Amino acid sequence: MSAKPTQSQQGVTKTLSGANAAFNDKGKPMELRLSNMIQTSKGEVIITNDGATILKNQLVDLSAAQDIEAGDGTTSVVVLAGSFLGAAEKMLQKGMHPTIIAEAFLKASVKAVEYLTEMSTPVDLSDNASLLRAASTSLNSKIVSQYSSTLAPIAVAAVIRLVTPSSSNVDLRDIRVVKKVGGTIEDTELVDGVVLKQNVVTTAGGPTRMEKAKIAIIQFQLSAPKPDISLPSVVQMDNTVVINDYRQMDKVIKEGRQYLLNLCKKIKKANCNVLLIQKSILRDAVDETALNFLKRLNILVVKDVERDEIEFLSKSFGCKPVADIDAFTEDKLGYADLVEEDTRSGAKVVRVTGVKNRGRTVSILAMGSNNLVVEECERSLHDALCVVRCLVKKRALIGGGGAPEIHVSRLLSQYSQSLKGMEAYCFQAYADALEVIPVTLAENAGLNPIAIVTELRNRHALGERTAGINVRRGLISNILEEEVVQPLLVSTSAVELATETVCLLLKIDDYVQAR
Repeated sequence: MSAKPTQSQQGVTKTLSGANAAFNDKGKPMELRLSNMIQTSKGEVIITNDGATILKNQLVDLSAAQDIEAGDGTTSVVVLAGSFLGAAEKMLQKGMHPTIIAEAFLKASVKAVEYLTEMSTPVDLSDNASLLRAASTSLNSKIVSQYSSTLAPIAVAAVIRLVTPSSSNVDLRDIRVVKKVGGTIEDTELVDGVVLKQNVVTTAGGPTRMEKAKIAIIQFQLSAPKPDISLPSVVQMDNTVVINDYRQMDKVIKEGRQYLLNLCKKIKKANCNVLLIQKSILRDAVDETALNFLKRLNILVVKDVERDEIEFLSKSFGCKPVADIDAFTEDKLGYADLVEEDTRSGAKVVRVTGVKNRGRTVSILAMGSNNLVVEECERSLHDALCVVRCLVKKRALIGGGGAPEIHVSRLLSQYSQSLKGMEAYCFQAYADALEVIPVTLAENAGLNPIAIVTELRNRHALGERTAGINVRRGLISNILEEEVVQPLLVSTSAVELATETVCLLLKIDDYVQAR
């Protein structure tokens, strides 16, 4: 009779006390040491054997990773990962080792990307029609799909403005979407200039229009500083100053007014006539006294500019933010033909047009009847912008409607027949798992998934590699003729990220929840 296996031979995990629990697998051979993960009762996760890499790439962050890489296909990548995990689970139940499955899946994903690239169509960034088709396809799955004819051209034009002949990517931080409640989504527009989120300050009766604007961005406050008084007639208690003498009160007020007047005069001396003031958390960015002085000096004021907007606005206006009044000089200013606040569909909008020395930035004004519509408009625009950016990064298009997945599934299935052993089973399981995309698409369209996918397989077997699911008509048709296309990067990124995540999860030895 053989001896009973020890714990180290069995690979059984040992949990230690408290939140510092860890697995003890030093007794295992090196090739059998897999990553381990513990979840405490508070939801905290403790990882050993480089499991932090696994944690960062689990399904929770998979969709976010796809959003960063491609900006679209965030749902598809999670659906694919779930299907791959289901295929892996069936093979694990048959006794196959997870390492073999993971290695085979990675090889299959490389083949899948190769097949997707083969069936793609190269696209030139000067081909505006192809870019519009890709952006429209992305918008057609959104709530605002009926406005795709308005939003798609805006997304394409915004990205193309930032592209240079040598561009291999576009920084979407240089495209700012300003949301205003008013009108409808059809009023959304790409602005020739810059749009500000804030309104002009008019409480003191200051100007709302300025021609030949000289723009400054300041990061200091135009309000009286917190008192630091050491007078015998003044008693300071915590943050409260109690003045017992009216003469001292007059002196404090007079000194505060003189301080603000000196600041405003220095600003005017630098020939500034449009002032953007950064929001302050210490005290008011600008008070009524300063606004009154600025009005007399004919300076247009916009306050409460957020800290994260400073970089974009500085780049847009070609100016430098000023952090101290002593550094406020004319060379820090930006120049524009006109700064004006106008009313559009009931919403006040500040536009800056004719900017000199303008940086490569784009402003989009998103309009809608209420906050929910405007938020959805912004999200849809973001996805459309990401799709066009994908075509800058990898300049190729493929069809949608489940056509690429069925095509790749069929080719992988054929390729698996040339393999031997367990790898062949893994490739076949991977190929079958890819069919989850057309199946899900058919289900979401209210069609019979079995009948639709069976017909789709048959059409591809007959050589119709562009045949896909036409959800509008509820049948199989040439998806390219229907102008349903998407960037190649969306599909390849989804396949690669989903496969990588599943392979990392397969490397987890055991999962223990600490009580």
